[in-house]
Amino acid sequence: MEFDYIIIGAGSAGCVLANRLSADGKSQVCLLEAGGEDRNPWIHIPVGYVKTMVDPRVNWLFETKPHEATGSRAIPVPRGKVMGGSSAINGMLYVRGQARDYDTWAQQGCTGWSYSDVLPYFKRSENHEQGADDFHGVGGPLNVTYHRERYPVLNRVIDAGGELGYPTHHDYNGASQAGFSHYQVTQKNGRRWSAKNAYINPIRKQRQNLRIETRAFVKRVIIEQGRATGVVYEQHGRELTLKARNEVILSAGSVQSPQLLELSGIGQGERLQALGVKVLHDFPGVGENLHDHYISRLCWQLKNVTSLNQHTRGLPLVVEVFKYLLFRQGALTVPAGMVAGFVKSNPDLDEPDIQYHIANATFKDPKKRVFDRFPGMTIGPCQLRPESRGHVHAISPNHQDAPEIAPNFLAHPTDRAIHVAGMKIARELMATDLMRSVIVTETIPGAEMVNDDALLDFAAQNGATIYHPVGTCKMGIDDKAVVDPELRVRGISRLRVVDASVMPRLTSGNTNAPVIMIAEKAADMIIAANQ
Repeated sequence: MEFDYIIIGAGSAGCVLANRLSADGKSQVCLLEAGGEDRNPWIHIPVGYVKTMVDPRVNWLFETKPHEATGSRAIPVPRGKVMGGSSAINGMLYVRGQARDYDTWAQQGCTGWSYSDVLPYFKRSENHEQGADDFHGVGGPLNVTYHRERYPVLNRVIDAGGELGYPTHHDYNGASQAGFSHYQVTQKNGRRWSAKNAYINPIRKQRQNLRIETRAFVKRVIIEQGRATGVVYEQHGRELTLKARNEVILSAGSVQSPQLLELSGIGQGERLQALGVKVLHDFPGVGENLHDHYISRLCWQLKNVTSLNQHTRGLPLVVEVFKYLLFRQGALTVPAGMVAGFVKSNPDLDEPDIQYHIANATFKDPKKRVFDRFPGMTIGPCQLRPESRGHVHAISPNHQDAPEIAPNFLAHPTDRAIHVAGMKIARELMATDLMRSVIVTETIPGAEMVNDDALLDFAAQNGATIYHPVGTCKMGIDDKAVVDPELRVRGISRLRVVDASVMPRLTSGNTNAPVIMIAEKAADMIIAANQ
């Protein structure tokens, strides 16, 4: 079979591309997804992310290679294994990052990716329920709103940020990111609004020129005489081949896009030879430059307030279930973080370099997602622009073998220093007059832990990824750049990568919104190139 465009991966980027490239009604587009349909009910109930983050039916459940800087532990790396990709299992937080993120990309040679270049694509993708302005759009496929459930103690935390001198109750996706506010989320009417909901569901039955294949695990891209001509994939035990008239587009994410390039013969020559893969293009940058946000969580026991801990057991939980079923409100609508905080580790900085995910809940057993019985508050700091770098590489020629994922969290001394600073500022926030009156004690790691080395050791032994791996097929013009500013794989024609792996540097915040923007912009580039 032959198509104009073959898109590998129906995650956030793949869903956007499938919609935009098939919009003319003429171009034949095939979207291949290794996972299944998004029929699991926990996907669509916002609080269901607690379940989907550990469910092998909808999650690849990757793990990192242990590293001494993080306690020689294998750290879970959830990735969506379903239509919608990670947007079907993530925390639904809508964070674009800072203008300087994109201006830095442009300064490093990624022409056309400055903030002024990308802002129109953020706005085009968006239906912001609070209305259009200089920074937000309406009428786009992706519904963005503030999360529905509000608790007085969370407003208290935001106002406590004001005691520290930060802006409060502001739009962190607007003119300035700095400060404390409720998170904006990708939800609609109290339900998750994944990239599939936004970009695929409205068009799927109407467009005969769009073909979607699930349970289709791509084995390799076919490269002939230096150009991509199709793909080989496995589906229900059969090996199938598709041909591409125009382009093959990799949107398999920062973990699987570089792996698939390597299995297609594009990557570090010696590494591929050791795997028994024929080297078609010796390319040193493939799979390198992996970086991600690392978070550790501090917890407090509260008093005289209501938290999610009480709402998730017994009769109160029954009430919450009925609130959700009848009104799409209550505890079942909450995202992974409810209050955002963006602060500076050093007052001399121009922009924040620390992000907080704050929720009025604490886990007695984080692995099993069992809440404490007392009211609680969790504040998780992460460094926005980490310096540590790692890699993703195939470990065998078998496309179903998970690759080696080595982000090397906290390997760089700057990362360690900023992470500890984030923990200390979190304590300052909870020591404000507004918060002291409702705090019983700090339960994790405990107020007695004050030494920087002890705090760092706690973070190393207990921290985790916040699920934002990027950079493994980075965009740029240097020798390690895998794709050029048009997202074309350098040295191979008719092959592009469009997903988080092309980010040369991590954006200052959660990555779903930037990935959707990247795909919106890429769609325009692809259409223009093939007219």
